[in-house]
Amino acid sequence: MSIPQERRVVTAIPGPKSQELLARKQAAVPSGIGTTLPVFVTRAGGGILQDADGNSLIDFGSGIAVTNVGNSAPKVVERVQKQAADFTHTCFMVTPYESYVQVCEKLNELTPGDHEKRTFLVNSGAEAVENAVKVARHATGRQAVVVFDHGYHGRTLLSMTMTAKNMPYKHGFGPYAPEVYRVPLAYPFRWPTGADNCAEEAAAQAIDQINKQVGAENVAAVVIEPIAGEGGFIVPARGFLPRIAEFCRANGIVFVADEVQTGFARTGDLFACEDEGVVPDIICTAKGIAGGLPLAAVTGRADLMDHVHVGGLGGTYGGNPLACEAALGVLETIESEDLVAKARRIGEIMLPRLRSLQERFPAIGDVRGRGAMIAIELVEPGTKNPDPAAVQAIVKRCHAEGLVVLTAGTYGNVLRFLPPLVMPEHLLEEGLGILEKAISAL
Repeated sequence: MSIPQERRVVTAIPGPKSQELLARKQAAVPSGIGTTLPVFVTRAGGGILQDADGNSLIDFGSGIAVTNVGNSAPKVVERVQKQAADFTHTCFMVTPYESYVQVCEKLNELTPGDHEKRTFLVNSGAEAVENAVKVARHATGRQAVVVFDHGYHGRTLLSMTMTAKNMPYKHGFGPYAPEVYRVPLAYPFRWPTGADNCAEEAAAQAIDQINKQVGAENVAAVVIEPIAGEGGFIVPARGFLPRIAEFCRANGIVFVADEVQTGFARTGDLFACEDEGVVPDIICTAKGIAGGLPLAAVTGRADLMDHVHVGGLGGTYGGNPLACEAALGVLETIESEDLVAKARRIGEIMLPRLRSLQERFPAIGDVRGRGAMIAIELVEPGTKNPDPAAVQAIVKRCHAEGLVVLTAGTYGNVLRFLPPLVMPEHLLEEGLGILEKAISAL
């Protein structure tokens, strides 16, 4: 790595230059654009973010699961630089180019299932989700869309409607899109009758609500994150996802996996669905797909995808040539550096360490996740009452020590960890040490 892989804190965080830039941001950017940690980054790579004041911070966020292959990954940089010198845009719908087709071919090959597939490219996870719904509605002739408690699918009108959490994603932005219905998610830590009953009971309740309140024959698509992201890295109880997918197959419903956050080796499989052998009809990907360039994809069964009339899908920037080359570089890096195995290794380091902390600190109610998608849920000791204040106290201490961490959860009481899959183990261990100190100070 060209950036030294070591934490270095030389000023208060944020330092004076970042504070000056923050003042400019506040004068130029709406206050609705929040900032988790207002250090202004000048370089990044491996597991390190360097800021304008010369601080080097350990990155446990990966730009919210985007830089899985690290920032400025060599194969990504090389491809993007070459493409920028050739051309930056033609619009694939006007005069196409090979890299778009290459990305689609790779996704058709790599996503779960050996059936014939088609892929098209868009700009963001929300756009991918909306297009998946469009395809499902067109192919089935139905309108209803079923989503789950704690789900997050984006910020556009339809994807915001599909998102469960009101504040900050939905509050004041209604009215919402019609024909969206929400059913229970198998959330083991908070399931009323206990984790052992969670999968069976949650699936039964979800299916019962669909049948009674919507009618399975009216449902175009069921859309679910295999691991709920913004909702708190909730790993559904084993057996829940296969049961929902089976129900969809039996009723002609399109099963859509929203793998925007879980995709591209993040969970220790290339795609999180693979853990239980679930094969979606349509899979939505984004975030980790292109190393930080805006790209997303909708990959699905050929019969569904080809159902839409010519011109019914697309967008001016979808599959931009720079982003396509970046995606090809990402896929090369995942394969050549075996990042699926590295994600598993991160989980092998983090989960036991965090479970050890859970035994010592009753404020940690739950430790969960797979691969390099890990979370802890903070509660008032002796209860399951959410404790968002504890999370904020931990975040503040971590940030002051030069560790970037993110929050999540319907109740704002979850710390989520998304280190780059290329992070050196010594930085991972050092970051966990900082986290332990922060929790000990509660």
